[in-house]
Amino acid sequence: MTEQERIVQLRRELHEHNHRYYVLNQPTISDQEFDFLMHELQELEARHPDMCDPTSPTQRVGSDLNQEFKQVEHQYPMLSLANTYNENDVADWYESVRKGLNGQPFEVCCEMKYDGLSISLIYEEGRLVQAVTRGDGVHGDDVTANVKTIRTIPLLLPKGNYPRKFEIRGEILLPFKEFDRINKEREQAGEPLFANPRNAASGTLKSQNSRVVAERKLDAYLYYLLGEHLPADGHYENLQEAASWGFQTSRGMKKVKTLQEVYDFIKYWDSARKELPVATDGIVLKVNSLHQQELLGATAKSPRWAIAYKYKAERVLTQLQEVTYQVGRTGAITPVANMLPVQLAGTTVKRATLNNEDFIRSFELHENDWVYVEKGGEIIPKIVGVEQSRRDPKAEPVRFIGRCPECGAQLVRFEGEAAWYCPNDTGCPPQIKGRIEHFIARKAMNIDSLGPETVDDYYRRGLIRNVADLYTIDVQQINGDGSREKSARKIVNGIQKSTEVPFERVVFALGIRFVGETSAKLLARHFKDIDTLMAATEEQLTEVEGIGTVMARSVMDYFAEPRNREIVERLRSYGVQMAMTDNGDAATSDRLVGLNIVISGVFHHHSRDEYKDIIERNGGKNVSSISKNTSFVLAGENMGPSKLAKAEQLGVEILPESEFLQRYNLEETPSPSDGKPLRQEPEQLSLF
Repeated sequence: MTEQERIVQLRRELHEHNHRYYVLNQPTISDQEFDFLMHELQELEARHPDMCDPTSPTQRVGSDLNQEFKQVEHQYPMLSLANTYNENDVADWYESVRKGLNGQPFEVCCEMKYDGLSISLIYEEGRLVQAVTRGDGVHGDDVTANVKTIRTIPLLLPKGNYPRKFEIRGEILLPFKEFDRINKEREQAGEPLFANPRNAASGTLKSQNSRVVAERKLDAYLYYLLGEHLPADGHYENLQEAASWGFQTSRGMKKVKTLQEVYDFIKYWDSARKELPVATDGIVLKVNSLHQQELLGATAKSPRWAIAYKYKAERVLTQLQEVTYQVGRTGAITPVANMLPVQLAGTTVKRATLNNEDFIRSFELHENDWVYVEKGGEIIPKIVGVEQSRRDPKAEPVRFIGRCPECGAQLVRFEGEAAWYCPNDTGCPPQIKGRIEHFIARKAMNIDSLGPETVDDYYRRGLIRNVADLYTIDVQQINGDGSREKSARKIVNGIQKSTEVPFERVVFALGIRFVGETSAKLLARHFKDIDTLMAATEEQLTEVEGIGTVMARSVMDYFAEPRNREIVERLRSYGVQMAMTDNGDAATSDRLVGLNIVISGVFHHHSRDEYKDIIERNGGKNVSSISKNTSFVLAGENMGPSKLAKAEQLGVEILPESEFLQRYNLEETPSPSDGKPLRQEPEQLSLF
């Protein structure tokens, strides 16, 4: 694999991990593993500036946006932190700060790195007026009603020396005690358990029911003050003031003057943090002076004046009791280790993923083995080793099952894949329910009135057996005893509204194996309607740029199955969109045909994604990197310096936004930003 191919692979993997962490709250790797992949990508991109891409994971902050909440633009973007796991990197950061300040003395504020959900609180005249999640760093979710239920967040400040308007940021967390209580209740109710306190806090804060939020007793620690006319130039001093106003700030916070004092702080809290009531995964180091912070500035992603030191994953030894198996939406079988309960990173661990059969074999896992378990960053635990000295000589190796644990079908394994699959996709309950859950998801049919629990309930009651059955459900069936008429009507209306979802998202919603959101769009725009797509040959499918042989065969296999074609016909009969329309889904002109266009910068009239859509709908092609084949660069404000240099070197035209719209006679419709740049440069940079 070339370095260029590795860059593409890493970007794809990191985007997926970002999505699982921030959107699904279902991380599959530790923070440390994620950071190692990110560092590898950063190094490769530095060696290949010609592959610069503004959508690379290195250029963005992970998103936890929830479209059910009102979106709010942050006055100061919430940046993420650069991470390190060793003292040498801390020393390098310390030295870079010294050089950046031209040798002038500076102090460092050391504080705990809490592992929760980032929050921004806005106060005016001493009253809490708004609470916003980090979101994508530029926009976040307005969760004010839910935050008001958290007792450690003051709603009204006592009289004090605080600014008329200010912003304070921190973390929303679920204490270990409450996490254990909630999971015990969920287990007794037969509900899926939360993987860790961070996921539980995130899910709770985004609940549509503030009463649920209040019952779960969330906590909050605040760590950064922003605004004009702050009490002091020192970050540490400002937080001391904030504490006097009634805010709960970082425990054990300390201001130091030497690198050795930083090391001492890190060493002390490596063990002392385990006594804290909430999850922490490291230490945050910040240059104390706000003036010096401003001098040091920030990269596009991280402030130069701060860094996070993350502790290595904790490891414990416990005994394997049995291996059970779960079935996913695609039929993939995932083995799960069930172990003797053990305390790890502040929570009780009883289960750990084993990934697949090859993973089990790599450890030569035997029945009742004693295994080492890690849980880096308080996420999903995993087995990392076996203590063979404690193995029973008579123990048998763990053997992967041959039949589906849910329906009994003989498992199959596809060429080039590590996972085993249940082929009974039409009769295996977890696969059926999983496909329905995929169908109703926000990026698919967006039936937000339904959820996994509701799908499971309807399946058990016999109301649904496939996605088409959703459109036959009526209010009376849902209402039952008459106590749920309002919610029943909302669900039925939500299902009916999904018939307006454009064709390209319908293709994605069908859940065809290997067909993701982007490839579904490519297929829909190329074939225009479902009948042409269903009749496409392998040769015709692979003619679509971005569609390979494996995906093409998967599409053909899907439509070759009579049951799937029947579902498609039923969906068509219920009014689901089965063709591209003329209201923006299809190409609107050929004005940009033959043009390869690179987008860079911040725009006034449309977002970056909207410009990509405009280019595609008018026959143009979006490309990520500048080359001799680039027609021009569509340039907004703050165009990337590497792209600018590359364009000038190759003589590629740089076309400003308004000139682009005028030259090609394209619509110049103001965006919801009311004429402001969609991503403005901050007057003051801030952390998280």
